[in-house]
Amino acid sequence: MAIRKAVVLAAGEGKRLRPLTYTRPKCMIQLAGKPILQHVLENLAEAGVKEAAVVVKYKKEAITEYFAKNPVRGMRLSFIEQGEKYGTAAAFGDAEPFATEAFFGVAGDIITEPSALKKLAEEAEGEVTAALHEVEDAREYGTAVVKEGRIAGFEEKAEKPKSNLANCSLYVFEPTIFRKIERLKKSPRGEYEITDLLLGAKAVKIEGYWLDMGMPWQLFSANEFLLSKLPEKKGKIENSIVRGKIIMEKGAEIHESVIEGNVYIGENTYVGPHAYIRGTTSIGRDCGIGDSTTIKNSIIFDHVNAKHLTYIGDSIIGSNCNFGAATQIANYRFDAGNIKAIVNDVVIDTKRNKLGAIIGDSTKMGVLSAVMPGKMIGDGCWIDAGVVVKENIERKTHVVLHQAISKKKIGMGETD
Repeated sequence: MAIRKAVVLAAGEGKRLRPLTYTRPKCMIQLAGKPILQHVLENLAEAGVKEAAVVVKYKKEAITEYFAKNPVRGMRLSFIEQGEKYGTAAAFGDAEPFATEAFFGVAGDIITEPSALKKLAEEAEGEVTAALHEVEDAREYGTAVVKEGRIAGFEEKAEKPKSNLANCSLYVFEPTIFRKIERLKKSPRGEYEITDLLLGAKAVKIEGYWLDMGMPWQLFSANEFLLSKLPEKKGKIENSIVRGKIIMEKGAEIHESVIEGNVYIGENTYVGPHAYIRGTTSIGRDCGIGDSTTIKNSIIFDHVNAKHLTYIGDSIIGSNCNFGAATQIANYRFDAGNIKAIVNDVVIDTKRNKLGAIIGDSTKMGVLSAVMPGKMIGDGCWIDAGVVVKENIERKTHVVLHQAISKKKIGMGETD
């Protein structure tokens, strides 16, 4: 079946991805040089979609203004603001005037491959067709029990799941679905859920890469996948060593530095001298990565400066951040154990033994400051010189180190 239209859900905040989502919707987090939503829309375009309606609400201007300047080639975009009802079904329901024929219904924060969408369209049948993907730990997902090719049951993050087939939040709907959405009752959490309409849906198992990002550290996997798909593109490189694939945008420059791994460098970003960038790393536009600074396996948004003796490892850094000389972000525990992070007041095992910091937009780090592994610093913070951050810092906080200094003359007693 040829699917020419898509409804893309992009109204949510993504609270578990704070502090990054304090200043942008989840779908506008930047990976491999583009917002997640742009990757989603480009995949839909490659799968044959000509028109897409994006359902927006939280910080909607971040989405509408971006795509006004960055249209998706071959696709006509429109935007629909979600109404007062909450939930995925309510969001799809708001797109009824647009969706007058069979359409893709997708979440705006899912990273996958165009081939998955093409397979879903080819095998679509009936009013609802849902994509499913095998996962290792089904407890983290909504999962479907499938019998004779159709969904016979659905569980949401069950402790002992009956299936390892995760709901991918990728669907093909016929317009008749809107009549059922209108009659839908609220779920126990007070929302209108599209999963309540999945019983009996045609199930299509997709292969390849698929990721529903719920936690900040999952962004590393998505960034790695997206960079692996990009072709190499070199720009101005002088007196430097490059081992691996590099993608450089217009105006980017590298001088007297070492690059190892798959690395993306955004427009007008200057690297060097003596910088060391390694692992799978994305650096946004208009950044300055300078003298003896090391960046390892990290995601750096736009307008970030780390110009003197800084170490940033396994970290995600929001836009407009500045790192004073010799700022150090620790990413490894003494005991080499898994790093735990606090997300929405819940302690979570990240299952990673290397994780640095998650830092929101417009935060400034003073000279000789440091951040311990797995810590989160909100947007708009000032971290004074010499501070060691050992706990999460709320947004718009000034952290000051108070020293107790005593003085005495050499060979004499204490003085005032």
